[in-house]
Amino acid sequence: MIVLGIGQDGGRPQIGCRAECCSDASLPRVLPACLGVVGSDGRRWLIDATPAIGEQLRVLDDLVPRPTDDAIIDGILLTHGHLGHYTGLAQLGREALAASSVPVWAQPRLRSMLERDVPWSLLVDHGHIDLRSDPIDLGGSLLVEALPVPHRGEVSETVAYRVTGPNRSVLWLPDIDSWDAWDRDIVEEVAAVDVAFVDATFFDDGELDRDMSVIPHPRVVDTVRRLVDRAPELASRVRLVHLNHTNPVLRVGSPERAFVERAGLSVAAPGDRFAI
Repeated sequence: MIVLGIGQDGGRPQIGCRAECCSDASLPRVLPACLGVVGSDGRRWLIDATPAIGEQLRVLDDLVPRPTDDAIIDGILLTHGHLGHYTGLAQLGREALAASSVPVWAQPRLRSMLERDVPWSLLVDHGHIDLRSDPIDLGGSLLVEALPVPHRGEVSETVAYRVTGPNRSVLWLPDIDSWDAWDRDIVEEVAAVDVAFVDATFFDDGELDRDMSVIPHPRVVDTVRRLVDRAPELASRVRLVHLNHTNPVLRVGSPERAFVERAGLSVAAPGDRFAI
C-alpha cells in the first residue's frame, strides 16, 4: 500500500483560498486522498480517482514501476461520488489517456450515474472504463471488502475499503458523516486491522467561515478522544487522511498536530508504504 494523497477533495492550495494555509509558498502542496494498492505480481490499483490522478499515477510509477507498458493502472476502486473521489476518471477518456477498459468498481447508485450521465457515460460507451460491482476480485492473495458508511448521499452511497493481504490488513475510510451515525464501532474497526486511514477533514468546529453542518465529518478532536478514552493502545494504528486545507493538523509543529501526536495517532504522509 502506498499513500498518494492525504487532502480533502480540493487539496492545497484550494481554489479561492487566500488565507495563509494556501498562500504561504513554503507550505507543500497537498493532493487529494488516494491510496495505491500493489499486488505481489506488480499489478497496481487506485482507491479513488482524484482530480490529481495524473500526478498521482506518475508518483506511483516512480515508486513502483509498471511491470509492462500495457496498462498504466490495473483498476480503480471508488468510495463515492464527490469531487475528489471519482472526477479523475475523466482523464481516462479520449481527451487525455484514451485508456482501454480500465476496471472500475463502483457501488450501485454511483455505477448507475456513471452509466447514465454525460460525460461519464462516454467513458463507458467508448470502452475506456469497465464498470464492475461487488464482489471485488483483485486476484492473487488480496481480499477487498466494501464497508457502507453514512455520508451525504445526494450523489451516491459511500463505502470504506478493508484490504487484507497474506499477513496484515488496512482500512481506508476517508469520508463519513460521524462515528455515531455508523452502524459499526470505529474502535472495533481499528482493532480489526493493522493500519486504519480515517477521515480527519476538520480538526474542530468553527474551522470554516460557513455552515459546517452541511459538510458533516467527524472532528479530529472527537476521533482522538474516542481512542484515548477507550483503547489508547490502538492509537498508533491510526493515520489521519482527507485533511481540509484549513486543518491546522497539516502544519508540522502546530499545537493541534502536537495534540494528535501526543495521543499516539499520526498524520499520513504521501509516499508512506505499508506491506500487507
